[in-house]
Amino acid sequence: ASSRLFSRSSINRPLLVILATATLDAVGMGLVLPILPSLLREVSHQTDVAGHFGYFLAVYALMQFVFSPILGALSDRYGRRPILLASLAGAAVDYLLMAFAPTLAWLYVGRIVAGITGANLAVATAYLADISSEEERADRYGALNACFGLGFVIGPILGGVLGAVSPRL
Repeated sequence: ASSRLFSRSSINRPLLVILATATLDAVGMGLVLPILPSLLREVSHQTDVAGHFGYFLAVYALMQFVFSPILGALSDRYGRRPILLASLAGAAVDYLLMAFAPTLAWLYVGRIVAGITGANLAVATAYLADISSEEERADRYGALNACFGLGFVIGPILGGVLGAVSPRL
């Protein structure tokens, strides 16, 4: 199965964009978790940030829930690749806001943007179906999930290492 997935003819630019997007999304989700309590304490100037931690995670998940069908509809209208690339740009905006946010409100704005643009798994799976034959589909969905899982492993490690230097890093 893996030889079919990674044969020269099956790896193409759209597939690489999809797999890279899934990996980067998962890295981004995991990257935030180890540093979030420190960052919230730094920005809010409070020691007890448990409530903000929960709200911060909830607002991200809520935005993904609400905007997943919207991003799906936009990808039907404007194409899958532009929406996936826009979602990566939204994640970059969130990371910049997290690095430079002067207030707690700006952190929430960044997380809202990340949740909205991070609701792209539906777009990625639709794109994968668009570019895959029936025979390739199962292998490629497996690769998508593997990339997502890899991102969830790399993200917290990277967040922990960089967070030890500075929660803003």
